[in-house]
Amino acid sequence: MANFEQFHCDFYQSNYNIDDQEDYNTCDSSENLSGIRKSQIGDRPLAGAFVPSEMLSPSQSYTGQILQPTVPYSSNTLSHLSYADGFDEEPPLLEELGINFEHIWQKTLTVLNPMKPADGSIMNETDLTGPVVFCLALGATLLLAGKVHFGYVYGVSVAGCLSMHALLNLMSIPGVSHGCVASVLGYCLLPMVILSSSAAIFSLHGILGTLLALFVIGWCSLSASKIFTSALAMEGQQLLIAYPCALLYGLFALLAVF
Repeated sequence: MANFEQFHCDFYQSNYNIDDQEDYNTCDSSENLSGIRKSQIGDRPLAGAFVPSEMLSPSQSYTGQILQPTVPYSSNTLSHLSYADGFDEEPPLLEELGINFEHIWQKTLTVLNPMKPADGSIMNETDLTGPVVFCLALGATLLLAGKVHFGYVYGVSVAGCLSMHALLNLMSIPGVSHGCVASVLGYCLLPMVILSSSAAIFSLHGILGTLLALFVIGWCSLSASKIFTSALAMEGQQLLIAYPCALLYGLFALLAVF
């Protein structure tokens, strides 16, 4: 019986006192305060989330419209932030490639009319669109006459451009580029296309064909020499330039006649 009473006393014996109870009350009160703060934070709307207008305070009222939100930047700021090199400000594709149909037409008219004064600023451009087209047209018209001379046309053109480039650099003070020489000689090939087209219609082996070939050679050489003298400021040297040009275009005339 004494052991049971001792066990009863030991079972209900505890180290708990009144100070521990005060600490426990203090912890409960702090936990309640933190819970209240969390509930207040949880009631606040998240940034960027949709909030109804009745939940907003007067200081947070929405000033924009549904389809027209407020813009944080002014128009001047947006103009500076916009892409300066837009597609609208880019030059056309033909201009980037160096293809100007107005200049091509002016050069063609200058070649067709040997008496028309040439514009040196336009003729000094490196434009190879017209020459390539006229070379292809010459080869095509020769093909209509049963002559496959595309290789000869390109070979004579390259050799003639290199020879005339060397000659003009020796005769002129400012000098000239390969592209300018090729452009002028190619444009002046247009009358030779007319001669080769005539060869597809009738034979050029007679006297009429010979006279027509001589006329076309003089036409091409006169136009080329006029353009070279105006572009390179070589006044008084047109006949000296016309002679090697006549030799070059004579080779094309031989391809057209024979």
